[in-house]
This record gives sequence, C-alpha cells and structure tokens, in this order.
Amino acid sequence: MTHTFAPVFDERSKVLILGSFPSVKSRENQFYYGHPRNRFWKVLAEICQAEMPVTTAEKRAFLLEHHIAVWDVIASCDIAGSADSSIRNVTGNDMNVILKTAGIRRIFANGDTAYKLFGKYCRQEGQPEVERLPSTSPANAAWSLARLTQVWREAFVLAGLKPADHVKKETGV
Repeated sequence: MTHTFAPVFDERSKVLILGSFPSVKSRENQFYYGHPRNRFWKVLAEICQAEMPVTTAEKRAFLLEHHIAVWDVIASCDIAGSADSSIRNVTGNDMNVILKTAGIRRIFANGDTAYKLFGKYCRQEGQPEVERLPSTSPANAAWSLARLTQVWREAFVLAGLKPADHVKKETGV
C-alpha cells in the first residue's frame, strides 16, 4: 500500500507531527486523522484554543494557521486494515521534503509506532529532536482525552511552541 496524499506544511511551520501510516478511514478521506474517534483534532483544537476543524479544508487551514506540519513516517508498506501491528515491508518518507522548506523546531511522533519507525527509516543527523507522544488513536483507550491533551500541551510548551500565541502575534488578536 502506498501513501497517497501530500504532507501539510508551509515555510512558517514550526512543529512536525508524524503518524505511522494513514488508517483506512484517512485513506478513504485522503487526509490525516480521518477516523471520527481519533482524538487528534480535539487535542490540537484544545491546545490552540480554537474551534475544532471538521472539513478537510478547515483542517488544512487550521494546521497552517497554527504553524503545524503533519505527515506520516511511512511512504509505503504492507498493512492489514489500520493495524500498526501488521505493518511490514516499510519504505520511509524523506523528511527533507518538509525540513528543507519549513522552520521545524521539533518533531513529535504520534505514538510508539511512529516513533520507532521514524528512528529506523527516517532519522538523519542534524534533524530536530523527536519526541514520542501518546497516540491519539482510539486504540489507545488507556489515555483519556484530558490526559492526552495535557501531555501534548506540555510537549508544545516545553518545546517553546505555543500555537495560540503565534496566531495572536500575527493577527494582533
């Protein structure tokens, strides 16, 4: 299976959030974190103190407005449905596609699989530090939305990234 949609980023992106490979729902929607029970968009909306985006266009605009890049570690692999545990025969994405254009300060891996696969297939000397964050996937039921949001917020703050502050500075709000 091949990843079929582009990363989201621009030259103003400051943080890169990496998943492993799109879920079946995300592949159907041709955009990131498309499963309605995935908490990714809720967590980011809370951190950014913004309305939760719903449509693909709103999600793309939200990411760019808050200087967040999103992509996946895997360019192609064998996978059964959406199960990360079934991933085999991995080809990693070239992170330089984003890192040469955007001012990425920090890379966050959304879950253990993305973190491990990044280290194995994508890590290169000179890249920003990578931090493993708990997965927003509904399969990570041990983590409540409040707990996920708190840990993700702390990671953004510790990295010196406060998306809500970036927007306020640029818009004068």
